[in-house]
Amino acid sequence: MRRFAAVLAILGLLTVRGFGEEFVLIENGRSDCVIVLPAEPSPVETTAAGELQKHLQEVTGAKLEIVNEGKVPAGARRILVGASAEARKLLGGLDLQSLGHDGIVMKTAGNAIVLAGRAPRGTLYAVYTFLEDVVGCRWWTATESFAPKRPTLKAPALDTVYAPPLRYRESFYRGAFEGVFSARIKCNGAHNNVAPEYGGHHRFAGFVHTFYPLLPPEKYFAEHPDWYSEIDGKRTHEHAQLCLTNEAMRQELVRNALELLRKTPEAGLVSVSQNDWHGRCQCAACRTVEEEEGAASGPLLRFVNAVAEPIEKEFPDVLVETLAYQYTRQPPKKVKPRHNVIIRLCSIECSFSQPLSEGPQNEPFRKDIEAWCEVAPQLFVWDYVTNFSNYILPHPNLRVLGPNVRYFVDHKVVGLFEQGDYGSNVGDFVRMRAWVLAHLMWNPKQDERKLIREFLEGYYGAAAPHLLGYLDGLQDAAQRKDVYLRCFMQDTGEWLDLEDLNQATRRYRQAEAAVAGDATLSARVRRERLALDHAWLQRYFALKRKAVADKTEFLGPADPAAACEDFIRVAEANDAGQYREGQAFSDLAERLRRRFRPAGPPPDACKDLPTDAWIDVQDNEFNLARPGHWADTVADPAASDKFAVRMPGDHYEWATSWPYSGDLGDETTWRCHVVARCEASATAGPAMTMGIYDYAAKRNVASRQVSVEESAGEAYRVFDLGSHKMTKEMSFWVAPPRRPEEVKAVFVDRIFLIRE
Repeated sequence: MRRFAAVLAILGLLTVRGFGEEFVLIENGRSDCVIVLPAEPSPVETTAAGELQKHLQEVTGAKLEIVNEGKVPAGARRILVGASAEARKLLGGLDLQSLGHDGIVMKTAGNAIVLAGRAPRGTLYAVYTFLEDVVGCRWWTATESFAPKRPTLKAPALDTVYAPPLRYRESFYRGAFEGVFSARIKCNGAHNNVAPEYGGHHRFAGFVHTFYPLLPPEKYFAEHPDWYSEIDGKRTHEHAQLCLTNEAMRQELVRNALELLRKTPEAGLVSVSQNDWHGRCQCAACRTVEEEEGAASGPLLRFVNAVAEPIEKEFPDVLVETLAYQYTRQPPKKVKPRHNVIIRLCSIECSFSQPLSEGPQNEPFRKDIEAWCEVAPQLFVWDYVTNFSNYILPHPNLRVLGPNVRYFVDHKVVGLFEQGDYGSNVGDFVRMRAWVLAHLMWNPKQDERKLIREFLEGYYGAAAPHLLGYLDGLQDAAQRKDVYLRCFMQDTGEWLDLEDLNQATRRYRQAEAAVAGDATLSARVRRERLALDHAWLQRYFALKRKAVADKTEFLGPADPAAACEDFIRVAEANDAGQYREGQAFSDLAERLRRRFRPAGPPPDACKDLPTDAWIDVQDNEFNLARPGHWADTVADPAASDKFAVRMPGDHYEWATSWPYSGDLGDETTWRCHVVARCEASATAGPAMTMGIYDYAAKRNVASRQVSVEESAGEAYRVFDLGSHKMTKEMSFWVAPPRRPEEVKAVFVDRIFLIRE
C-alpha cells in the first residue's frame, strides 16, 4: 500500500495520516465490508456504487453488498458512497456543493471510508479516483482496461478534498467519445456523450461557428443583406460574417437563440460565435467600433454582450460562449465580457513543438492570453494537439502537453478543449494522447512523462521502453530543427531527415521484437507503426534518392508497393476513419496505390547516365490542385508509365506541381525538364505555361510559355527550363492556358532533372 499512497501524495490528492492506519477492505477474497448509499440516492450515486462493487469484485473476487443507509449490518465496515447522513456527519458538516466543480472527497474515519463529491459528477469521480489511484485499476480505452488481481486489498488512511482547476475538460479524440469511458477518465465536454446516470456532460445549444446556423443566409440574406458583411463595398454572405453593429440583426439573432435554448433545455451554454473563416464586416459602423477598441474583437464582444443580456433574463444559468479566434484573438481595449459570457481563446496559429510559454514563435499568443485572463471572468481555451493535414504521421508535441495545460491553468483558464484526431482511429498514438490529456486536465500537476511511461508500460507491455525511445527520438529531432510545428503539416520534411527515420525504424523494430510472442500486444504495436510507415511512404522517392546519392543506409521499405498494401490493410482493419480532417482514409489509399505504380523507362537523356546523376519524377508524385476539377490522373498510352496528369484547358491555375525536396540536396544545381503535350483544335497560340517558383524569394526562377506548335499531338515533348541551384523552397508548376475552345487539355507525363 505504500506505493499507492506515494502515488496519491505525488498527485496532490491525498493526505496520508500514517502508513500504519490501513483500512482492510477485503482479505483473501472475503469481506464483511458493505457499500452504503444514501436512503434516497441519486442516479449518479447509484452508478458510483455499482462501479465500485463491479471493479472491487474484478480485483479481489469479493462482491461487496450495496445497501441503503439505515440497513447497514451492525458493526460492519463501510464504504459510504455519496451524501448520506453518516457521510455528512463524518465530513464534519462539509457542504459538498461548496466544493469546486466536480470536486471530490475521500476520507477514512474509523470503520468507514467516505467517497463523495459535488453533484452531479463528484461522487462518481471520487469512486473512479479511488479505484484508479488506490486500487490500481486503469481504463486505457473504451474497450481495453487493466484490473490487478489482489485478493487482499487495503487502503491507506485518506483525507482528501480536491476540485480540478478546469471545470470543462474535453479530450477530443474519436476513441474518447464513448460515455462510460469519458466518465472514467473524467472528461465532461460537449462531445463526451456521458449519460445522466454517469453524471452527464456540458451541453451546448449550437457548438461554435454559429453565426450562420443562427441566421441562415438562405433565409435572411435576400431581404436583409445589411445583416451580413460588407466587403470591398459590397454586402455578401459568401465566406463572410455578420454585420455586428446592425441592431435589427441582433434582435433577430436573440430571438433565434432563445428559441434554440427553449428546444434544448438541457443546454448550459449557447454559442454565439464567428464562422470558421475570415470575412469580417468592413462597413463604416463596424470599422468605427474596431478603431475605438483597437482590435477586431471589439465589435464582436460588444455584440455578444448585447446578446447575453436578454438571454440571461430568460435563462439565468446559461452561459454565452464566443471565440477569440484568428482575427478576433487579440482582446479589445475597452469593452469587457459580461459575467455570463465565456471567451474561448484559440491557439491555432501557434507552434506546438515548443511550450506556449517559451520561444518567439508563440509570443503573440502569450500576449493575447495574458490580456484576456485579466478581463475575462470565465476563460476557455481551444487548443490543438493534432495535425489536421495528416493524422497518420508522427506529430512530435508530447513534451508540450503538460506544460501547456499548466500554462492555461496559470492564466485563469477554467475550460479546456484539446482538439485531437477526432476523425481517425489510427493517428499517432491517439489512445495514449487521449488518456494522458484527460489525466492532465483532471490534475495538471501530474508529470506528463510519467503518465506517458505508465500508459506505454500498461498498454504495450515489454515494447514500452523501445516505444519511449522511439518517441523521444522524434521529439529530439523536432527540437534540433527548432521546427515551427503547426497543426497543419503536409509531411515530415521540415523536421525528420533520413537518419532520423532510420533511427526511428531501428527502435520500432526493437519494440516489435519485444512483444513478438504476444498477439494482442503485437497488434497494438503494429497499429501504432502506421504513422512511421506513412512517413516513409509519403517521402519514399526523395529519401531513396538521397540514400543512393549519399551512399547511406536506407531502412525504408524494400518493396514500397507491398508496404503500401500492408499499410492500407492494417489501417482498414483498425477502422481508420479519416486520414485528414474531412477526408476518408479510402482517398489516401487510392492515392498511395497510384503513387507506387511501376515506373516507366528512363528519359532518353538519362539512359546512359549513372543512376545518382538524374532524377525522374513521374505523375504519381505530383501535387494536384482540386483533383477532378482542375487536374486529374488519367490513363495515357503515350505516357512513359502509361499514366499522366490531365488538366482541362478552361483555367490557368498552377494545378500540377512538384515541390523540390531538401532530401535531394539543398542548393544542388540541376538541369530541369518537363515532359508534356496538349490536345488542341487550334494550330497556334499558347498551349500551357510552366516554371519553377521560389517561395522564399517569392518569384519565378524559371518561366516558359509553350505554344500549340511545340506541344500539340499524341507524342510527348521535352521542355527545358534551364539550369538552377535548387532549394527546398522551390516548386515546379504547369498550368493550362484558359483557352477551352482552342486547347482542350494539357497532359504532363514527368519531370526529370540531371545533375550538373
